[in-house]
Amino acid sequence: MNPLRPSLFRRAAPAFLISLALALPTHAEAPAAKPASANGTLLLTLFLRHDQSKPLDEINAQLDRTGFRKNFPPEGVEVVSWYVMMGIGQVVTLRLPPEKLRTVNLAIEKGAWGAFRTEMYATYDYRPIWEELRSKK
Repeated sequence: MNPLRPSLFRRAAPAFLISLALALPTHAEAPAAKPASANGTLLLTLFLRHDQSKPLDEINAQLDRTGFRKNFPPEGVEVVSWYVMMGIGQVVTLRLPPEKLRTVNLAIEKGAWGAFRTEMYATYDYRPIWEELRSKK
């Protein structure tokens, strides 16, 4: 092999690295700005985890006693989705104005506690961002 002639690897490696760098998304580049909501609302995802120490009849009786099904969600709060996640419980996503956050929290504390262990997370819709990033590839 001629030592003055560059190997295939030496010629191909820089081109490969440049191609790879151009294909990867840059982290300094902000995703397309899309407000979480155009009307000043926020999304809140609730995990209503089943209390597995209680049979379903007991859980339902607790929800009836507290009036959870009649009082939730509070007025002015929209249910975006409500799914049963087997092995977990129920996952509910709400859309609400920020000033209703305390009202939702109290509705959960007064109605769901005793039947469910609860968790709440501020949420945003990532799908439009994901779709835009995906379409750029």
